[in-house]
Amino acid sequence: MNVWGTGSFENEVGAAFAQEVVQDGAFALAEAFDVALDPDTGFLAAEEGHRVLAAAEILAAALTGETGGITDAPLRAWVASANLTELEPLRELARAALERVLGPESELPDLWADSQDADEWQTDVERLRAALG
Repeated sequence: MNVWGTGSFENEVGAAFAQEVVQDGAFALAEAFDVALDPDTGFLAAEEGHRVLAAAEILAAALTGETGGITDAPLRAWVASANLTELEPLRELARAALERVLGPESELPDLWADSQDADEWQTDVERLRAALG
């Protein structure tokens, strides 16, 4: 898995997920959160964690109108036209999924702990949590 930065879309998985959302809309967001929150998932792999972060970033951008972190033009267009009534119920799922990504049964915190960018990654995730309320 190629990671080139701490942002939600600065890895192969997050960048690819953006295209899934353009194609599948809110369903892709809900699915990313549901997979992370599945009680049968014992340990959350990094790939699923990256999908949750990207999904949460997209949801936060749509709900708050803060789209500075969305650099992909088709995704930005999707966010601008998203049905907020359809997306608002995903907010609670997103918050719970973020908690799961940050928890002890998740691979991402362990991967970032060994990185010189660990504090920057943590700060970005905290910003995302705050944006979702």
